[in-house]
Amino acid sequence: MRPLIAWWYRGDRYEDPIDGKTFKSFLPYGYENVRENVLSPSTLSLERHRLLWLYLQNETDLLTRPQKLLHFAPEQCFYKRFRESKTIQYTTTDLNSPLADVPADICDLPFADNEFDFILCNHVLEHIPDDFKAMQEIYRVLKPDGIAILQIPLENDRKITFEDNSITDRKERARIFGQYDHVRVYGMDYFDRLAQVGFEVKAIDYTKDLGAKQVDRYRLAAGELIPVVRKNV
Repeated sequence: MRPLIAWWYRGDRYEDPIDGKTFKSFLPYGYENVRENVLSPSTLSLERHRLLWLYLQNETDLLTRPQKLLHFAPEQCFYKRFRESKTIQYTTTDLNSPLADVPADICDLPFADNEFDFILCNHVLEHIPDDFKAMQEIYRVLKPDGIAILQIPLENDRKITFEDNSITDRKERARIFGQYDHVRVYGMDYFDRLAQVGFEVKAIDYTKDLGAKQVDRYRLAAGELIPVVRKNV
């Protein structure tokens, strides 16, 4: 017997590019503000995951060239695919995740300098009080000419990142920062922060390249920027 959720959403209007399955509709998702039609019933991916997958698949050689990948707080929708890859030497890390190969503090990583070809760190830095130290550690363990993608919840219309360490109440953090365990709201100066560490930084609006039809079919967030950085030494 097929799961009810798969039967109910079976269709071909919307597609999850991670596994290629199609649906009449995606599921709603959200904490304070629920977004309709954004959660894939098959991979449980959200807009940012599907956008990232399309970018990795179409614009990088991560999925085709042998290389060492470090993945912080690994997302379920990617984990199995990276783990089963014949070309990726895959290492996961996190303080608490059961999927982590290496339990570690992002501000004090137990890896050698210049160890990884590619790093994924998505929706992690907004949880880290000293995000500059975390960025420095990512820079340190990335190989020269290596690439990292460091997605965060970004408010494109906010110029300056807002943070206030005196806000510790969970409800107040959720109201101000969008989630109880976030410590800041990033603005467009996020890219300047990355550059200060030493990265070559690009803010890529890949939804513009994909076009409106694919943005709708894959249920992406139009205008979402992908922070892609390179270590030039």
